[in-house]
Amino acid sequence: MTLGYEPLSDREFRDEMVKIMPPLRAFARGLCGQRELADDLAQESLACAWAARHSFAKGTNFRAWMYTILRNQFYSNLRKNWRTESWDPDLAAQQLIAPGSPLDALHLNDVSSALQKLPAKQREVLMLVGAGGMPYEEAAEVIGCAIGTIKSRLARGRAALTALIDGTPIDEDADFDDRNAALPEQLQAAP
Repeated sequence: MTLGYEPLSDREFRDEMVKIMPPLRAFARGLCGQRELADDLAQESLACAWAARHSFAKGTNFRAWMYTILRNQFYSNLRKNWRTESWDPDLAAQQLIAPGSPLDALHLNDVSSALQKLPAKQREVLMLVGAGGMPYEEAAEVIGCAIGTIKSRLARGRAALTALIDGTPIDEDADFDDRNAALPEQLQAAP
């Protein structure tokens, strides 16, 4: 069978998978908020990637490919399990382990709890760009949106996260993703 591109050898693919595991697990944990679920999600994503390893073209962005698989797996699992599982963000915050002083653990719990209160779209951008250090272009490729959308979600996510941690009110009008979606209503309301 001719693929039209050169796939990675099994050894090369395995080496890439080993390198991506820690950041992939961190991204999974940021998405779902629970260590056990994040580990399961990362493992499922790695298994899916291994099964589809011959569809990955050598020289393309392996990290973006893996993050996309994990993200798709996360949303697929949400759709399947939305009726069967209730999620407790306070319990997830208590399960985080942080070395250092007790104050560091409290701050980490505050950030984790606040992060889980954000809309999923803002949370995933914060995890990819803010925590994972992914460039805007690559995050846009993973999520499947424009770079400007990544920047606006990141800015709104940072502002909302700061407000949640500080205990200040959040501007609810700034929490929607597509300002153009509200434009027709604004035009209709204009005199």
